[in-house]
Amino acid sequence: MIRSHCLCRKPAAKPAAKPNPVPESVLKKRATIAKIRAARAARSKDATKKRVAARKSIFKRAEQYVKEYRSAERNLVRLRRQAKKAGNFFREPEAKLAFVIRIRGINGIHPKPRKILQLMRLRQINNGVFVRLTNATLSMLKRVEPFVSYGYPNLKSVRELVLKRGFVKVNGQRIPIKSNKVIADNLGKFGIVCVEDVVHEIVTVGPHFREVNKFLWPFKLPNPRFGWKCKNTHFAEGGDGGNRAELINELVHRMV
Repeated sequence: MIRSHCLCRKPAAKPAAKPNPVPESVLKKRATIAKIRAARAARSKDATKKRVAARKSIFKRAEQYVKEYRSAERNLVRLRRQAKKAGNFFREPEAKLAFVIRIRGINGIHPKPRKILQLMRLRQINNGVFVRLTNATLSMLKRVEPFVSYGYPNLKSVRELVLKRGFVKVNGQRIPIKSNKVIADNLGKFGIVCVEDVVHEIVTVGPHFREVNKFLWPFKLPNPRFGWKCKNTHFAEGGDGGNRAELINELVHRMV
């Protein structure tokens, strides 16, 4: 029996299809996108480096300010002890900074006190501002004592006001202090780049106090806890108006 073998031939391989040519406009677009992505990544990397460097610088500044505050406090304690040991009286250093809060309206009052309140930016009740104490500002405060309550704030009060109630003026708009970038963009030319720099400049009444104080929007405070005693009476007589000296810190704590 003869078996027939069928010779199966493999079909010829089809030639590979040529890829469709990519239009030149698409190639240019891809190159442009890749270039943009590379530039964006480079900018992001540089911004990260700058943020890390800025954080280190801010941390070092904060440490330096803390050392300065503690050194000044220890120096005062040392001088008080020396005076007490020698049987003398120690005269406390005069205050350079005051915090002024408006407590009354201005309807039917003399134009001069009204103008002074406008110059101090106290245009609403419970507005508060920092004031550098000079002969001129002291005479102005004397004229408006029935309408304001003021005193000498400490470091804690200044920091609480700036951190909790602080707003800044940028292009005529009232903007909250959400990050140090707002401060660095507007006060960086004066070497002030963070909140600690602002607090230090205010507490020490530094050379750029005017620029920093102008940059801060007047503090809008609520009524103090437990309310006011008597706005029409001087503080020395049991009321709320006039100079409270260091007791302004207690009032600020109740209003913040």
